Amino acid sequence: MLDLGTSFLAAVERSPGAIAVVDGEVRLSYAEWYERIRSVAGGLRNMGVEKGDHMILVLQNRWEMATLHWACQFLGAIVTPLNWRAKPEEIDYCIEDSGARVLAFQDVSAQAVAESSTARRLSRIAVGGATGGNLTLDDLLQAAKLMKPVSACAEDWSLMLYTSGTTGKPKGVPRRHRHERSAALAHVAQNLYRHGECTLGVMPLYHTMGVRSLLAMALIDGCFVCVPKFDPASVLATIEAERITNLYLVPTLYHDVVAHPDCARTDLSSVRKLGFAGASMNQDLVQKLVAVFLPELFVNHYGSSEVYTFTIDQEAAKKPGSAGKAGINQRIRVVQLNSGDPDCVVPEYEEGEIIADLAGDESFEGYWNRPDADAKALRGGWYFTGDTGYVDSDGDLFVSGRTDDMIISGGENISPIEIESLLSLHPAVDEVAVVGISDPRWGQKVTAFIKRIGAVTEDELDNHCRSSGLANFKRPRSYVFVREVPRSPVGKLLRRKLVANEYEPEQQ
Repeated sequence: MLDLGTSFLAAVERSPGAIAVVDGEVRLSYAEWYERIRSVAGGLRNMGVEKGDHMILVLQNRWEMATLHWACQFLGAIVTPLNWRAKPEEIDYCIEDSGARVLAFQDVSAQAVAESSTARRLSRIAVGGATGGNLTLDDLLQAAKLMKPVSACAEDWSLMLYTSGTTGKPKGVPRRHRHERSAALAHVAQNLYRHGECTLGVMPLYHTMGVRSLLAMALIDGCFVCVPKFDPASVLATIEAERITNLYLVPTLYHDVVAHPDCARTDLSSVRKLGFAGASMNQDLVQKLVAVFLPELFVNHYGSSEVYTFTIDQEAAKKPGSAGKAGINQRIRVVQLNSGDPDCVVPEYEEGEIIADLAGDESFEGYWNRPDADAKALRGGWYFTGDTGYVDSDGDLFVSGRTDDMIISGGENISPIEIESLLSLHPAVDEVAVVGISDPRWGQKVTAFIKRIGAVTEDELDNHCRSSGLANFKRPRSYVFVREVPRSPVGKLLRRKLVANEYEPEQQ
């Protein structure tokens, strides 16, 4: 299999004049971008960065971030991106854990890097006019170009993403060039991307969805349009100006785009393919997206940093909530909860834990320096995802939540996603999250946290649930109206914050 640097070089040879990356006023063809990547790679080599070294990036989605990512692929270095909002102690931990030798940062992350005691020991590259580095990216661009175009092979490490770390320390997920290329090829195939597509690079490049968008475009000589920070108005303007052909976002970002007043007056006709991942999408949002975009293809992608693709549903609007069937590089099973046994497969419609085959081309091989995490998640050649779900009579997977999210109320196991999807259909509900709150009678009380966009009472929402046919034991016993439903920077619902009373009630 080709390594990623050679894969990029192939795009340069096929389509040297095609626009490869856009970032504001910066528009680079494949040939132009390749020369900059070679210079940056040469500059990194002069700094002593060698094959197998980790490079920490604390950057937003900008052409410099994408350039450093590709430069590492040519060098054989391991690109290790962090959330640009990372705190000093998070940077300290990731540097120590990875053993990184060099770090790049920009203005929005400069203070955290300056306050990181470990970062001071590294060579630091300042990007975009930031201060506090040993040198700047402009210095690298002036360096002699890398003489040998590619120093990596398919078996070398390419990337290490850190999991979000909602509980405990984040875990490093190392992935080889062959893992990354297989995932990118599957992304192209499963989203039916054509030669020369143009994608919106808004999912952060420290997240698996962002990385996949970047790599996939190079495989089809496409264009990656950088969006440093999500803003629905600027995203809408960029879609129209750059004639974006496909979107790959988390549901929260789609929600904010279609809810923005500029949406109705923006030309979105260039977008023909929609893809989403990272969380389930409720029925109301599915219907809105179909009405706004009239997509040729609407893909629900279910996966993780560890194993990029678990399942794919290319007709997401036809069976809302379905995650589809295993991707082209994968096999999945649903096994009995807490069994730890990959052969203990549950029958149709019975809820269990979703597991994925570690022999899949996209599957990682284990966490970085975390044998404890390996022992918990890797069993009998399968990856235990920690997600719950069931398979219907068509063989389609439905993801119901995390094993930790399961609500046990009155002795019944209750998944919050079904209730959330139902409540989302009420016209006065903007966002909803359902959790189990400790209760002396029920054990856990089903509680719905609602962000309203119209007047509605608890009784009206309860009647909505009753009239829908929702089983009585699943109905929320309590409603809380909040200003915002807490989410991570990439839109993941943070139920733990609601359980811990870390939310702002709606002002009366």
